[in-house]
Amino acid sequence: MPRATILVADDKALTRCSVEERLTAEGHEVLEADSGQGCLDRLAEGVDLVLLDGPLPDIDSLALLRRIKELGRDMPVILLTASAGVETAVEAMKLGAYHVAKRPVHLDDVAATVERALETTRLRREVRDYRTTAARPYHLSRIVGISPAIAAARSLVARVAVSRSSMVLLTGESGTGKDLVANVIHYLSDRACQPFMNITCSALPEHLLASELFGHERGAFTDARTQKRGLLETADGGTVLLDEISEMAPPLQTKLRQFLEEKTLRRVGGSQDIRVNVRVIAASNRDLGQEVAGHRFRKDLFYRLNVLPITMPALRTRPEDIPFLVEHFIEGFDTEFRKRVRGVTPAARTMLQQYQWPGNVRELRNVIERAMLLSDNDQLDAPDFPSLSGTASGVYGLQLPSTGVDLEKLERSLVIQALRRSGGNQTRAGSLLGLNRDQVRYRIEKFGLHSAGVAFPNR
Repeated sequence: MPRATILVADDKALTRCSVEERLTAEGHEVLEADSGQGCLDRLAEGVDLVLLDGPLPDIDSLALLRRIKELGRDMPVILLTASAGVETAVEAMKLGAYHVAKRPVHLDDVAATVERALETTRLRREVRDYRTTAARPYHLSRIVGISPAIAAARSLVARVAVSRSSMVLLTGESGTGKDLVANVIHYLSDRACQPFMNITCSALPEHLLASELFGHERGAFTDARTQKRGLLETADGGTVLLDEISEMAPPLQTKLRQFLEEKTLRRVGGSQDIRVNVRVIAASNRDLGQEVAGHRFRKDLFYRLNVLPITMPALRTRPEDIPFLVEHFIEGFDTEFRKRVRGVTPAARTMLQQYQWPGNVRELRNVIERAMLLSDNDQLDAPDFPSLSGTASGVYGLQLPSTGVDLEKLERSLVIQALRRSGGNQTRAGSLLGLNRDQVRYRIEKFGLHSAGVAFPNR
């Protein structure tokens, strides 16, 4: 069984100590509470099972069980009581108890019941997750196109998904579909019924990102009022996508490299190693080889991540795929918007294929979405795409700098244009760029746009 966090609620310290010793020997982490309120407070720490030996000084067992279930906590509760009569047992089971036992109970029996409860809960969640997964549209057909480049990428994704490797590196420009590919890899793998976690490394400052990834212990820093599991621990058995990994601070890069090598982590402020089995998919729109050469990314971490590299091609390099992508997006928006659009005219198709798509597939999807929202015709025509008229570059009318500039200057130029066009509104600027507000804010700081007098106050 995977390691679990078990909360033992009992007002007798000797009993708690005996149970903790037995369950710790089984490989579990044990939390303790000596009152009903203490039990409820500790539920926020990521508890997998509650072992309730009641009544407690401030509340009886059934009342506490009712409170736990009212909180919507999806965990088994095992109730130990000195008066486990038929009526008590029936009432407890009605309230959602997994098992009711009369004291005294042998510790071996308690441990066996805990294992059965955890296994039953795991299987129930797997069935639920499988049903959810089966309804999700993350399969190879979502990687749309007939070009040799996308066909090669699709074939590689299929092979990587079923591999036993715990690391994948996705590279390619922003908007090429790296997040989609990460989902496809997860849901085609034998990890599909386990969690899929996604975090953008540039969206959080270093100390918060460390806490999000590795978790923290209570009191590890000023606002750490409770223990918290990180994404890596929460995703045990599943997949974690680390997007924009090139923006991760060097100290965190070191910590991540150690985790990838040892498969263990320590929560921030913790002293105990926790073994975790996750597949890490790292994504970057930068060339990590160049980042290593420029001493901006750790060489040892790059080599550790670069086990199964997949590069998503830019849309401008595969114009033959654009008609298929357009058809795919129109079909999806037809259902979502309850419309009956039947494709695009030849003139619109030519315009779409000649456009350079600096925002790649994400930009194409946004352009089709906007056209379908505003058009009442059964076919989309060239006038339905005003942002593409008279130019072969740009994102929603944002103009690219002259050819020959590097990607850093291109990115800065587009952010400045988006902020000016949106009057400094970071949310609207993000919509123009295909980014969220946190990603825009990060780039404002990165390029020093506040000090340059370009960006407006946050709105």
